[in-house]
Amino acid sequence: MGVIRIDLISVIPGFFDSPLDNGLLGIARRKQHADIHVHNLHDYGLGKYKQVDDSPYGGGAGMVLRPEPVFACVERLKSEREYDAVIFLSPDGVMFQQTMANRLSRMGNLILLCGHYKAIDERIRQTLVTMEISVGNFVVSGGEIPALLLMDAVVRVIPGVLGDSESALTDSFQTGLLDSVYYTRPAEFRGMKVPEVLLTGHHERIQQWRYHNALERTTERRPDMIDQVEEEGFKKK
Repeated sequence: MGVIRIDLISVIPGFFDSPLDNGLLGIARRKQHADIHVHNLHDYGLGKYKQVDDSPYGGGAGMVLRPEPVFACVERLKSEREYDAVIFLSPDGVMFQQTMANRLSRMGNLILLCGHYKAIDERIRQTLVTMEISVGNFVVSGGEIPALLLMDAVVRVIPGVLGDSESALTDSFQTGLLDSVYYTRPAEFRGMKVPEVLLTGHHERIQQWRYHNALERTTERRPDMIDQVEEEGFKKK
């Protein structure tokens, strides 16, 4: 599999300094599985003060990201290579799911546009953006935090990034269910014992126990997921 390239467009590029050098994203970059570049939108700003925002037409609170800097940045990137998607992190986008992370991980080049201020000019969304993604029903100060969340979810499923390649494939949501519970040594702690089946070494019985435990936990904690599991055919017969 080739290297995934991600170009981040942000008005606060320094926000990404530590996350991209540490943790999973830092590992993926050092292993050359992910090539991540941060672009300062102010480099494409207007006038002496490199302006990137302005007040909204029609009045109202807040500022709006102007189209000119965004178009200039995206068009320059597109002149250098083809992109599979230009993603805008937005609270009214499609809800981010594990299946989407899996699909994006198989793409070659992505642009992530991090919004800021009140909104972005609608002409950016109509013309440049090919995918809008939300990470939840809440609002944060900008698209940088959602972009980090998305990148982490995407990069961790790329083969070779995690030390244990099977680990990502058994995470919650990969099968449409929450993951089962886990235990480690000691087998008994303060009177609390590890389920006996996990100590047997019987792989098939352990797998069955984990599946039923995952199903019970999902039914209890996320009943909304059960219908989706059945609809998409993840659930074992």
